[in-house]
Amino acid sequence: MNSPSSLEALVQALRCLPGVGPKSAQRMAYHLLQRDRQGAGRLAEALKQALERIRHCERCNNFSEEPVCELCRSPRRDPTLLAVVETPADLLMMEQAQCYLGLYFVLMGRLSPLDGIGPREIRLDRLLKRAQDGVVREVILATNFTVEGEATAHYIGELLRTHGLKVTRIARGLPVGGELEHVDAGTLAQAVRERRDV
Repeated sequence: MNSPSSLEALVQALRCLPGVGPKSAQRMAYHLLQRDRQGAGRLAEALKQALERIRHCERCNNFSEEPVCELCRSPRRDPTLLAVVETPADLLMMEQAQCYLGLYFVLMGRLSPLDGIGPREIRLDRLLKRAQDGVVREVILATNFTVEGEATAHYIGELLRTHGLKVTRIARGLPVGGELEHVDAGTLAQAVRERRDV
């Protein structure tokens, strides 16, 4: 027996989520249709609104509903410090650790030549422009301590140093191979405090 085409389309759409295979997508689709149609409607509406309203902040590249996000507009942040992180989840972890009061630039990824992700895909042109605004005095590389994160930090460090900027790297208080969003706040705070020149 064939499933209705709209059910099949829902299952295929759910497979775009990380870690969701065909069976998990099918279970999710059946759950939403059988047990939580209201939840499915809220999910659809929330996704529709997010796609319509959310864009990238013009300054930090993080997700925002405004051209410049609230964090970038805050007068309580130190505009001379710019931390470079891979993802919005990494920025959120830095904020939760309450160890950093500067501004951010979110790469929305990391260099990964095998996956076809180069400097253009992670908007290094925007980062360079942002770092050379005449206000930034130090760029703190807070990419993950994975092979790709290290390669990204090295590439960015070399690029920014050639333009006369001070570049530091968060300390290895984080486990090798670890990712910022999975680290406890104390470890992350220590890593930020013990950052070093690149």
